[in-house]
Amino acid sequence: MTMFAKKGDRKRELVEMLDDDNVVGFLEPGVEVEGKVKVPAGMLILNSHLKGELACEGMLVVGAQGEVEGEVHTKQISITGKVKGTIHASESLEIKKAGVVLGDIYTPKLFVEPGGYFDGQCHMPTPEPTKQPEPDLDTKDRA
Repeated sequence: MTMFAKKGDRKRELVEMLDDDNVVGFLEPGVEVEGKVKVPAGMLILNSHLKGELACEGMLVVGAQGEVEGEVHTKQISITGKVKGTIHASESLEIKKAGVVLGDIYTPKLFVEPGGYFDGQCHMPTPEPTKQPEPDLDTKDRA
């Protein structure tokens, strides 16, 4: 990753993402969606405005120009844009350098890069205690 991006780097990065077999859809600037959106698998790249409910069974990428107002349910989410509402990320949530999250989040893993902004409550599940193996009380070993 380079610290100083060239003008064509954004397009190159987008083309690389779109070349990924996991990408099932993308919404670019100029598109506005209102209502419920469901993505049963794969990666959704959102670089536009969405108001409502979003359910993505894979990865959600909220791009720099992306803005979500509402409730989000996903496995993984990476935010460079803005999300205003509740986020349920069953695996991980990442707020990038310029990303903004305003609302409550539910996730077992939270990553916030320097420059990322979060205002709300974070709810993380309590890790299950690791069970110690029980000693084998086999009667054959008794004298």
